[in-house]
Amino acid sequence: MKAVLFDLDNTLYPAERDLFSLIDVRINHYMAAQVGIDQQEVDGLRRQYWKDYGTTLQGLIRHHEVDPEDYLDYVHAVDVGSRLSVDDELRRSIEALQVPSYVFTNGSRCHVDRVVAALGLDGLFVDVFDIRIANYQPKPNPDPYQQVLAKLAISGEQCVMVEDQPQNLKTAKDFGMKTILISAEGACDKAHSYVDAHLARPAQIGPLVRDWSAVRR
Repeated sequence: MKAVLFDLDNTLYPAERDLFSLIDVRINHYMAAQVGIDQQEVDGLRRQYWKDYGTTLQGLIRHHEVDPEDYLDYVHAVDVGSRLSVDDELRRSIEALQVPSYVFTNGSRCHVDRVVAALGLDGLFVDVFDIRIANYQPKPNPDPYQQVLAKLAISGEQCVMVEDQPQNLKTAKDFGMKTILISAEGACDKAHSYVDAHLARPAQIGPLVRDWSAVRR
């Protein structure tokens, strides 16, 4: 293996930390105050855009001509330190991988930097591939995956993808990647044949990555 691609939110930290609730509040406020959408419609429309396009941002770009950079700056201006803390176990696990690690997220680089710092993971990731990698097209669309592989100059078969969203792993598997779902026990439907492994915490990935790397040699 030549790369481990980590999703960020609800993957590097537990979903129970509920950081997304802070971001959702900012998104709703932006849609009402900055875009002018009726307050009664905001929450449902945010969820609908996420379902239809993978991110609320894509819906706002397509239907409201929102400036994506203005949106990203606004919605990610949350106090991540109020929900996240240093994860020494995860740091040791990533350090021991002996495979270059990257963040691949539908969020923004500034949000990645804040989360990584709060978790005490500074300096571990070779690079960050954020929502800008394919002109704001989010996972699970194939375009960002193609761009990441092109940037790394490797094939999907040389990658491991670590994610909390099964649909994002489906696209990864289409590119030939090994896939690890991070979620609570019982959250992985057996129909998800594209999930190679299901773990409760990202700190547990070491043995899998070592085994897969040995097979590829």
